[in-house]
Amino acid sequence: MRENKNFMKGFLIGLIGALLLVTVIASGVTYYIVNNSNSEEKIGTEDVAAAETEDEDSYEKIINKLSIMKMFIDNFYLDEVNSEDFATGIYKGFVASLEDPYSTYYTKEEYRSLLEMSSGVYHGIGAVVTQDVKTGIVSIVKPYKGGPAYEVGLLPDDIIYKVEGEEIDGMDLSEVVGKMKGKPGTKVNVTIIREGKTDPLDFTIERKEINIPTIEHEMLEDNIGYIQILEFDEITVSQFILAIDDLERKGMEGLVIDVRDNPGGLLEAVVSMLDRLLPKGSNIVYTEDKNNKREYKDAKKSDKFDKPLVVLINGNSASASEIFAGAIQDYEIGTIVGTTSFGKGIVQQVIPLVDASGKPDGTAIKLTISKYFTPKGRNIHGTGIEPDVEIELSEELKQLVTIPHDKDNQLQKAIEILRKNIE
Repeated sequence: MRENKNFMKGFLIGLIGALLLVTVIASGVTYYIVNNSNSEEKIGTEDVAAAETEDEDSYEKIINKLSIMKMFIDNFYLDEVNSEDFATGIYKGFVASLEDPYSTYYTKEEYRSLLEMSSGVYHGIGAVVTQDVKTGIVSIVKPYKGGPAYEVGLLPDDIIYKVEGEEIDGMDLSEVVGKMKGKPGTKVNVTIIREGKTDPLDFTIERKEINIPTIEHEMLEDNIGYIQILEFDEITVSQFILAIDDLERKGMEGLVIDVRDNPGGLLEAVVSMLDRLLPKGSNIVYTEDKNNKREYKDAKKSDKFDKPLVVLINGNSASASEIFAGAIQDYEIGTIVGTTSFGKGIVQQVIPLVDASGKPDGTAIKLTISKYFTPKGRNIHGTGIEPDVEIELSEELKQLVTIPHDKDNQLQKAIEILRKNIE
């Protein structure tokens, strides 16, 4: 019994005292490493009689109750129990008790997938997905053009109902994504609910290596540049800078930056990209933790964008996308066009966990640790960024994977604004 107690106590201390912190923002992921140390606190009491007066939720009582429950399961539960699944259920439940949709426990496989996605390359079905934090519904934001999900016919706003025949109700987004990912050449069965269809639709999708196309750019008429940012990943920064440089060489006179349906990504990525646009010394974003400690991210480069600028946003523009649009709006160096953004103004950290010997065990937890604020001190969590010019996308365009520029009424409004500013 004492060995079990020590093991569980070691786990809890390891969870609290993990040494590596990885900063992640929204659906997104990566990371700077910082030091973190916490002193061990004594849990519970040696005196059994005194234990009756302890807090009902003390760790000592939790450990004791888990030991008793495990004894009953070992002796009476009808079926076999996989010890790894048993432990994973405890860890996931431990974090789920926070009732924070953005905090979660990652198994080894899930953590590997998280790190993999931040690099811009992963193995799966090739689609951006999102989860409604209130209902838990997971839906397709956009299939990547040419990817497996696109090829079988998945569409924006399709609701994921089952993966491999298992209903995903109650699952965390990372768990759902983990079930759809896998080795290239293997297949996964996905059942979706689509508006206008009476019955669920089944799709068998062959997984492939997906190189996430994070940046697309082109020159439109009247020397108006267009850059679409699909996610904020490691590779996005260099692609973004190259895109601006290329458009400037071609004589760009105004620029549209499109972050519609962009779920976010890496804090460091969006900071580096805004560094290319804002004056040196400008505050890009700052965070504030539970102790009211602030950390500021400022522009360091001498680059500054001085041409007319419009940023397109919508209800699926989240976290890093909102940092991007919020900074442009606060400094009044561009016009925000579209509809109110998602409204995720909090920051998560991914904490790699260690075993009893202090070595990383390949698992991790993600915890909400701070709020972020735009340069003017706005925290937009739950409210989003309101556009300077509000315009809804035409209804008939909302389920199109690719919208022709000449039909895209939001883009055309952005172009109209730029033309006036250029003149």
